[in-house]
Amino acid sequence: METTVQVLSAAEREQVHERTLAVLGRAGMRCDTAEGRRILAEAGAQVDESTHVVRFPAELVERSLAAATKTYTLGGRRPGWSFALNEGNFTLLADGGATTVFDAQTGERRPTCHEDWRKATTIHDALDDVGLYWCPTEYDADYERPGGFVRYFIDVFSTFTKHVQDSFGTPELVPWLKEILDVVFGGPEAVRELHPFSFLITPASPLTIEKDFTGSWLALRDYGVPVAIMPMPLQGATAPGSRLATILTANCETIGTLCLVQAAAPGTPVIYAPVIATMDPRTGLYAAGAVEHAVLCAAGTEMARYYGLPAESSGFCTQHYEPDLQTAWEKANSGLLVALSNPDVLVGPGLLGGATILSLEQIVLDVEVSRIARQARAGVPVRDDLWLDDVLAGAGPCSSFLGARSTRANVRAGEWLLSDFGVYGSWDAWKNAGSPSSLDYARERVDHILATHRPLPLPDDTLAALAAIHKRALAAG
Repeated sequence: METTVQVLSAAEREQVHERTLAVLGRAGMRCDTAEGRRILAEAGAQVDESTHVVRFPAELVERSLAAATKTYTLGGRRPGWSFALNEGNFTLLADGGATTVFDAQTGERRPTCHEDWRKATTIHDALDDVGLYWCPTEYDADYERPGGFVRYFIDVFSTFTKHVQDSFGTPELVPWLKEILDVVFGGPEAVRELHPFSFLITPASPLTIEKDFTGSWLALRDYGVPVAIMPMPLQGATAPGSRLATILTANCETIGTLCLVQAAAPGTPVIYAPVIATMDPRTGLYAAGAVEHAVLCAAGTEMARYYGLPAESSGFCTQHYEPDLQTAWEKANSGLLVALSNPDVLVGPGLLGGATILSLEQIVLDVEVSRIARQARAGVPVRDDLWLDDVLAGAGPCSSFLGARSTRANVRAGEWLLSDFGVYGSWDAWKNAGSPSSLDYARERVDHILATHRPLPLPDDTLAALAAIHKRALAAG
């Protein structure tokens, strides 16, 4: 008996789909890339070149949904590591894009630097719970110029050895990425087979397929990389002011973009990945820690399952700016609720302040929450050997099972989640240890990882080939 949550009934999911067909057929989406409009027109969409609006016949939508590859495995360069999608498990995706960092030593917030990037990436690589990677902080200012772009991806593939998911809005840089992928993974066919890299497309809400990032994927599509489609409608701001309408908005934007992806490269593996969020009506800001945000993301996971697509969902969200009680309850609420909706990928560990502030300690705190959520999601295993009715009957009234062989066996078999993080002993033991806080435990874990973990190095010949690419990229600009 696995533990699950349900936000939308089967009939309500069907209604979301039917209304999506109606909106896409009647209102459509604006498509800002001329190549995308041409591809969609050739696939049977109705394109108005004067407004750039594309309307999607229901037959095109259903054909596109059928074409998408739904069951596949993500890889990375670490030997033996892979993650199968649509198999009932979930992994974490390191949240990204922070512009500042919470320094636990000083209690202050400061701008991020390259060393923060290195430490966060190293921690994510060390934690087996984290299978996918986004850049945790802003990288150098020259990221979208050839030299900075190549340096970034060399750094990423040198430091993070599992699956990388990324995005950029400069199509002219795609040939550089292809060269890097070829060198690191062994050529286009190896990339298509291993799926070590996936591309993130983020339609703009409401109802817009934007130009630059979509154009980058179009230039990369011959490499067969999986595509995560992530619109981010905000209830009451960039989506209508109800939770149901915000779900509909996200679904329209995801499915409309999927139609372009399948028309451009039929069979491309797709991840259904909307971040369905809400604003705080008191401020107009993104309400990262709102329980409605978690509920909406769980509903998004259910729509992915309706289509048979892998689900990438957001959890571990908080509005607060440092690790404290509000951070704890918001991240635990959203992490648990979304995990119970059965996503394949759960986004969020490590960031505060609506995903704008990096905290190294929060990475390990969030991973601990994910382990608790994973145990909760496992529910109550039901097997003949777990009833233990013979043990119960044989013990008699007022007996103890502390010494029973079955108790010892099931402790080792996972009936209990035995965490090594936090306070579990006596008051005296805790006081004698100096009354450490959860943040103290997290800082100790961070320090240990950074002192002991070394990412798997790239071979010397690979590093030499990458250095040659970087040299050419610097010369190019």
